[in-house]
Amino acid sequence: MMLEGLVTGIEPSGATLPGSVPPVDRWSPPLSGDLDLTIGADGRWWHEGAILSRPRLVRLLATILRREDDGEYYLVTPVEKWRIRVEDRPLLVVDAECSHERERPCWRMTTQFGDVLALGSEHRLVLSATPEGAWVPEVAVRFGLAARVHRNVYYRLIEQAETREVDAGLELGLVSDGVWQPLGRLDREPS
Repeated sequence: MMLEGLVTGIEPSGATLPGSVPPVDRWSPPLSGDLDLTIGADGRWWHEGAILSRPRLVRLLATILRREDDGEYYLVTPVEKWRIRVEDRPLLVVDAECSHERERPCWRMTTQFGDVLALGSEHRLVLSATPEGAWVPEVAVRFGLAARVHRNVYYRLIEQAETREVDAGLELGLVSDGVWQPLGRLDREPS
């Protein structure tokens, strides 16, 4: 399938601007089938066995991506819906910046496609297992999609982290907009 045809008519709406996405949550086309497209755990997009090397096309495809209640990922337009494969999370947090709003720290996470999320009660870090079994934070973004915190961002956040006692041991994390955001856990040593 030619991917360019899938996004015809989407681009003029401003969907290529960072943070601008079409209303895929309101579109309900029937399933068109399975597309030989995989989003790797490292964030690379593969189509028919080859890496998609056109950043603008990948960014545009990311704007029409959603995850549904069945746990599957779909590229959705007003008239088509294609199931794709995602190895881990479809998005990556590639930058984090702390500002002080209302005299308290507020961390802003940015995905590789320009989504900017303020960590707080609406967007919280949660720990989940990667395909390799490591527990790494992720954050909900939009339309059922989550972004895995990239390793370089994770290390920057760890430098600012503090610890808190939890039932199972110590939890490492930080506070953003007054809300605790977990980054990892340290198990208690058996006594």
